[in-house]
Amino acid sequence: MGLVNFILVSYGLTFILVFGSIFSLIRPSKDSLHGLGKLFHCPLCMGFWSGIFLWSINRWTELFTFEYTLATAFCLGCLSAGTSYVLSMLVDDCGLKINRKE
Repeated sequence: MGLVNFILVSYGLTFILVFGSIFSLIRPSKDSLHGLGKLFHCPLCMGFWSGIFLWSINRWTELFTFEYTLATAFCLGCLSAGTSYVLSMLVDDCGLKINRKE
């Protein structure tokens, strides 16, 4: 259950950071920071760093518990990136994304 909680929290954090209007005033543009601004507009990229952040604070939550090793941090970052990307491609503000071909 801890892994499911981690995935849902990482997706929520990633979605808020990338798409949330609350951060639109402080979110850098894609061209700023020598190209690093793209990080704040990409669910895959931000998902990785969200996973690393959540791994680093897992000591202070009871939702999930993981070992403090670099291998675990990397694996959780990759898991967070992948699931955040897949979920953001399947879901948007209006629900499931359904592309209809006519």
